[in-house]
Amino acid sequence: MQNNKPYYAVIFTSTQAEDTEGYSEMAQLMETLAKQQHGFLGIESARNDIGITISYWDNLESIKQWKQHTDHLIAQQQGRAQWYSWYKVRICKVERDYEFLSN
Repeated sequence: MQNNKPYYAVIFTSTQAEDTEGYSEMAQLMETLAKQQHGFLGIESARNDIGITISYWDNLESIKQWKQHTDHLIAQQQGRAQWYSWYKVRICKVERDYEFLSN
């Protein structure tokens, strides 16, 4: 993801609990809904022992609105009750980015 102006990254790091029933379906729904939100720029995710999902946003207000989205609130509540044993959220301002792509 390359952008010429500063933007924001929400970094969600987590470890899963034993009961992950319904997790994959909810994660897919949240990604689909996030993509529909004003200010959404993209998402990257990886999961092994620790899961890391980074969503990118145009501004802090868009992040705040996504955090309060009704379906996202339900997912947050279910995550705390069932899917995660630990998580941490970081919100960062990205001043610059660059990438390498091999042929």
